[in-house]
Amino acid sequence: MELIFELMIILLASKIAGDISVKLGQPSVLGKLLVGIILGPAVLGLVSESKTLDELSQIGVILLMFIAGMETDLDEFKRSGKASTLVGVSGIIVPLLVGYLTGIIMNMSTFEAIFLGLLLSATSVSISVQALKELNKMQSKEGATILGAAVIDDVLVIIFLAFLMSMAGGEVNLSMMIIKKILFFGGAILVSWKIVPWILKKFAPLMVTESILSGGLIICFLYAYVAELTGIAAIIGAYIAGVAISLTEYKHEIFEKVETIGYSIFVPVFFTTIGLKASFTGISQHLGLIVGLSILAILTKLIGAAAGAKMARFSWRSSLGIGAAMVSRGEVALIIATIGLESKLISQELFSILVIVVLVTTLVTPPMMKYIFKQGSNQKEIKSIA
Repeated sequence: MELIFELMIILLASKIAGDISVKLGQPSVLGKLLVGIILGPAVLGLVSESKTLDELSQIGVILLMFIAGMETDLDEFKRSGKASTLVGVSGIIVPLLVGYLTGIIMNMSTFEAIFLGLLLSATSVSISVQALKELNKMQSKEGATILGAAVIDDVLVIIFLAFLMSMAGGEVNLSMMIIKKILFFGGAILVSWKIVPWILKKFAPLMVTESILSGGLIICFLYAYVAELTGIAAIIGAYIAGVAISLTEYKHEIFEKVETIGYSIFVPVFFTTIGLKASFTGISQHLGLIVGLSILAILTKLIGAAAGAKMARFSWRSSLGIGAAMVSRGEVALIIATIGLESKLISQELFSILVIVVLVTTLVTPPMMKYIFKQGSNQKEIKSIA
């Protein structure tokens, strides 16, 4: 019964916190993230991390990215390919180099310093997706660029990580890792083109309730699972599945029902669970390092990704908005940090510090995006009135 109580508390608190956040002029996701910290062990202790909550959270982020895929304007996505590449690559180079130099200054070994740079290079666009939805930017040129850049970012960082682990003595076959990724994306495109529409057509006439919805969810979870097997984040697989379904005649039916399921329980659990990971034990001893690394993490991604967007000929305002959307490290960086801890590339102490830094980047992303994109909208309105 403890899980039932925790779910009730999470749903109640996240909806109220999201509403308060909107009334204060911030995206609702900010309130949901903050309430996770308040409910968790760091403050009230009403909700604790558990395997079950983590799994519900995983379903939440998968559904969130699945919904984002179905909302993607594929034509705009294709047009933004060059821009996405520039943003993704530039958004890796700057934090990787600065993170490496920071690690050297902190007396880390070469491998440890490179690992720190890679961790700072990661991007988790799941938080940004929610902010984009609230800002009505999902189907804009900026939104398509952000989503495309996040996919490129994820793939490159994982490949670099595999290369680092193989160099550091980890049991990683780099060539096999790259082949798996090529096979996944090639297979995903082929299945999306030929098999996904066929599967949904087969589910449509079944004499059971919500057969189309079930078919869509089966496709979503299958893509996410296979993505994980090939070393790509499950959220990327779920996003591609959403894009595949957006090309079928069943898009609107699946979208509306998945959105209802996702936002009624699983997505709030995901946002709140991120906050549960916060721990302020011993924070005063490392406050300077936490502040320094947090500023570094925010600025390197913001500047790096914005520079890529500017090279793609976005305005300065849009470039900064794109850069802000790439700041959140979220669950992707937490996974990489865990790999580093298990491989002894970082200490338990540094791991705890990096978890807080990841939370900081996740918390600042929604308000940064809202401020930058809203400022741009306000300037356009002023110009149109003038």
